[in-house]
Amino acid sequence: MSQETRRDVRIVILGDAIISAAGDPKGMGWVGRVTSKTPSSFPRIDIFALPAPDETTSMLAERWQAEVQRRFSAETENKLVIALSNHDPAAGISISRSRLNIATIIDEAKRAGIESFLVGPTPHRNKELNGEVEHLASGFEDVADRRGVTFVDCFRPLVEHEGWNLEIETSENGLPGQVGHGLIAWLVLNRGWYEWLGIPAPE
Repeated sequence: MSQETRRDVRIVILGDAIISAAGDPKGMGWVGRVTSKTPSSFPRIDIFALPAPDETTSMLAERWQAEVQRRFSAETENKLVIALSNHDPAAGISISRSRLNIATIIDEAKRAGIESFLVGPTPHRNKELNGEVEHLASGFEDVADRRGVTFVDCFRPLVEHEGWNLEIETSENGLPGQVGHGLIAWLVLNRGWYEWLGIPAPE
């Protein structure tokens, strides 16, 4: 394939500790699992995950531009994955503010020629917060729909999932383990990942 027709894609993934491999005995996390299932030669696809533990959408809105500017290039196709945390309700951030934070990031990214992909918040280990997290997930999904951005719902498929709940309830840091990371990876890969990248899913 000639240099002229080759695509070079850079993907930055921003989120809280759930985009790290913390808690996963395999040390891959969901991002590692997605990366391993993403063909990366033609086009060349480089994925950079930048976790910030306990991050809210307000904190994310403050850091995202500086993070991507250091990793994107004018010569590459630049894409942004936002793995939305479930920290806003406990931090006292209103759903309207959460929505505005994410809408602003998506809109600013689009103006900079960066395509976004949203991974919704996962259920909280504190079940009393899950009603608010569900509203938050719905709000984020609405923001994405209005902008034609892919949104992967991780809340509804996981909130009653026995394996997911067992891991987050028994982990020291409230993060999923091998099962939970595998579930998130499956949802991402099967809810628009390859279509977003413009590549065929591997056989």
